[in-house]
Amino acid sequence: MITHHFVVQRPSMPPAQLFLLYHAAGDNPVSMGEIGRWFAEAFPQALVVSVGGPEPGAGTPGQQWYSDAGPQISLQQRVDRAMPQFLHSVVEWQQLSGVAPEATALVGFAQGSVMVLEGCKARPELAGRIVAFSGRYASLPEQATAKTTIHLIHGEEDEIYRAEHAQQAAARLTSLGGDVTLDIVADLPHAIDRRSMDLALDHLRYTVPRRYFEEALSSGKPRDEDVITLI
Repeated sequence: MITHHFVVQRPSMPPAQLFLLYHAAGDNPVSMGEIGRWFAEAFPQALVVSVGGPEPGAGTPGQQWYSDAGPQISLQQRVDRAMPQFLHSVVEWQQLSGVAPEATALVGFAQGSVMVLEGCKARPELAGRIVAFSGRYASLPEQATAKTTIHLIHGEEDEIYRAEHAQQAAARLTSLGGDVTLDIVADLPHAIDRRSMDLALDHLRYTVPRRYFEEALSSGKPRDEDVITLI
C-alpha cells in the first residue's frame, strides 16, 4: 500500500532517476515538496516524490515516522520499529517507477534524514545517493559500502541535532571505507537554506561516486556514460 505522498514531478517519459524526499517530524509531504522542486528543476527526467510519515505528529497536524517523546525507548528502537514501512516505501516507488536502486536518491531533513541514513544502514545499496540535511544516525554504523554516496549537510548552529553528529558520522563512514561528503553551513540553525540546497545540487551534479572509479579499475575501462547521469 502506497503511503501518503505528494508527487512533485512526473516526467512524460519513463524516469531516468528517482528522488524520494522524507520530511521532519510534524511536517507533511506537501511542505517537503517545496524542497523537491529544486531537485525537479535540476533533474527534469527524474520522478520526484515527497513521502509522508505513517503516524500523526505528536500535538501537530503533521506526520512522523516515530515519536520523539519519552525516554523509555531508545532512538534506535524507535527507528527500528518504523524501518520496515520505510524500506517498503522506497522499494515500492522503485518498482512503480522502474528505477533501479543505483539511480535512486533519498533526501531527508531532520527525522527524515534519520530514516534515510538508517535505511541504508539496514539495507546497504538501497539507493545510489543520500542527501541528509540536519540529521543523524540513531547509532553510528558498524559497516559501510561505497555503493551508496552519502552527502551530509548540516547547520553549524543546529539546535536539534548538533553538527557534531554529522562530523562523527562522516568520520565513521570514512574509516569504514564508505563514500561520504560533509558540509557544515556557517551560522545556520536547524533548517535548509539556499546555501544548503546549492551544496546538495552541486554534489549531485559534480561529485563522481567512488564506485565508478572502482568499477573502472576492476573492468579496465571508464564508464563515461554513467558519470554524466545523476547517480
